[in-house]
Amino acid sequence: MLHEVSGDILLSRASAIAHGVAPNDHMATGLAHNLREDWPAMHKDFRHHSHTSHPKPGSIWAWAGAGGRRIIALFTQQPAPNEHTHPGKARIQDVNHCLRALRHFIDEEKIASIALPRLASGVGGLSWDEVRPLVEQHLGTLKVPVYLYTTFQKGVQAKEPAV
Repeated sequence: MLHEVSGDILLSRASAIAHGVAPNDHMATGLAHNLREDWPAMHKDFRHHSHTSHPKPGSIWAWAGAGGRRIIALFTQQPAPNEHTHPGKARIQDVNHCLRALRHFIDEEKIASIALPRLASGVGGLSWDEVRPLVEQHLGTLKVPVYLYTTFQKGVQAKEPAV
C-alpha cells in the first residue's frame, strides 16, 4: 500500500528506510549524508561491503541497526570513475532492478513497513515522472505500508497512516 507523505524521512516510524546510492558512494550529499551522520556504523559497514563485494548498479545492500531499524541502499547510480570524483547518474534500468530486488527483500525478510524518498530524482538526476511508475509497479501491491516521502520538510514527522 503506497502512502504519499510529506515530512522528514529520518523521523519515519517505518521499520526500514530505502535510499538510492552508487557503489562506493561517499554518502556526502542529500539523504545518504544524513543517514551517514545518524548511523555512522552503517556507513562504515557500507564502505566495507563496497570495497569487498564490489556491488553493481541494480543491486541492493541492507543493514540492521540497534533497535531493529533497517537501512537499505539501492544501487541506482553509476559508480564514480575514481575515488576523487562524484558518483555517476542513475539509470532507469538500474532503478527498475533495484525496486524488483527491494520487493523481493521486503517479502523475504517480512519487513513490516518501509519509507523511501523520491528515488533517483535528486542527485541521481532522473525525472520523478519516469521513476514513480516503477515504484507503483514494484511496491504498489505490497500488503505492508510503503511511505513515499514526496515532499521533504526538515524536522517534521509525517502523518504515516497505520494499517
